[in-house]
Amino acid sequence: MILSKKILSQLELTTKELEYPKAEYFLLPEKVIQFGTGVLLRGLPDYFIDKANKKEVFNGRIVIIKSTTAGDTETFNNQDNLFTHIIKGSTDTGIINEWSINASISRVLTAAIHWDEIMACAENTDIEIIISNTTELGINYSPDSIFDHPPKTFPGKLVALLYRRFKCFNGDITKGFTILPTELINNNGDTLKEICLKQAKENKLEANFLMWLNEANQFCNTLVDRIVPGKTTEAALELKNKFGYADDIQIMSEPYALWAIQQNDPIVKKRLSFAKINPEIIITRDINSFRTLKLHLLNGAHTFTCGVALLSGFITVDEAMKDNTFSHFIKQLIYKEIAPAISSNAIPLEAAEEFSAHVINRFSNSNIKHKWAAITVNYSVKMKLRNLTPFLNYFQKFKTIPKGMALCLAAWIYYMHCEKDTDGNYYTKIQNIK
Repeated sequence: MILSKKILSQLELTTKELEYPKAEYFLLPEKVIQFGTGVLLRGLPDYFIDKANKKEVFNGRIVIIKSTTAGDTETFNNQDNLFTHIIKGSTDTGIINEWSINASISRVLTAAIHWDEIMACAENTDIEIIISNTTELGINYSPDSIFDHPPKTFPGKLVALLYRRFKCFNGDITKGFTILPTELINNNGDTLKEICLKQAKENKLEANFLMWLNEANQFCNTLVDRIVPGKTTEAALELKNKFGYADDIQIMSEPYALWAIQQNDPIVKKRLSFAKINPEIIITRDINSFRTLKLHLLNGAHTFTCGVALLSGFITVDEAMKDNTFSHFIKQLIYKEIAPAISSNAIPLEAAEEFSAHVINRFSNSNIKHKWAAITVNYSVKMKLRNLTPFLNYFQKFKTIPKGMALCLAAWIYYMHCEKDTDGNYYTKIQNIK
């Protein structure tokens, strides 16, 4: 039995442990365009929207656009765009073990096939929000025609939608979109806006549209934070045994979630009404402190320690955290070196330590099988972006080398000694990890 709308009534009769949507939920209007079907989007913004809908707050659903031809929409269609979201882990209030059917998605459209339907969404006055996660490579400028069917790039597709909106409503300044890119680059909203303006100029669009694009649309810098590994074999089996159905697009996530949105426009706050019941969404003038904490204490700690962990023989993060020696090492690194190094007037040490406690708890979540080898992808680039600043800050503040960071840097150097394989590529020598 596959998850679909027709089995919801049966689930309602057989279990009270599973949160599911009511029938009227499927009549809600589409209010959001989302570029991307990935697990992070489904585990964070789609989770927030679904949660608000079930409390009758936002009352809107999502049209998803697949920008690439990789994969298809058949799995979503077969399940009526429903998917199970499992949340497992511990918080300050206790152990979390939640099962919920998310019904926030109304349609999944592929740009290469359904471009006319996608463009029609620009004429829908109910739709006022655009969310994206097209990977960091998606927010880059590349020459593109917005009149292609469809344009090749994400910014090209976005400008095409904006231009249709502009034309449909004769440049009405109140008909712009609130645009929320979640790609993990600094100032993602500002960068996307700059690229869109460049695309518009390269396509020789009229000056009035350039003014409308700039003034009628809110491109928000955002920061997202949640570990969402997606579907696991263990979770699939538990789902089948517990509730009697299969779900090919289920996801699992940790309890912790953060969506920081840099904006002070009252229009944005009104449109993002789902934030009212989701305290994990923070709409504020400045998100730099959130970015600094996440970059250096969460991402930076992962990058600092992955070489040490792999040299020690650990496969996953939670496995390493169960080892008393390694757990002590990473706590010392985070509390005694990284947190003091990044603390400032903007980020008091107490705030850094509070965030550090969340990091340690998240690393220890045995339900999240985060592999150290996966963390080493783009290892050297990550080490520079995430860890050079706290290393230098610590030395400047305390006039001594931070011992934990130094050990991690030594492990990184050792790990990066690679050998050429028969396929012509270079691989680390540690434990035959490729």
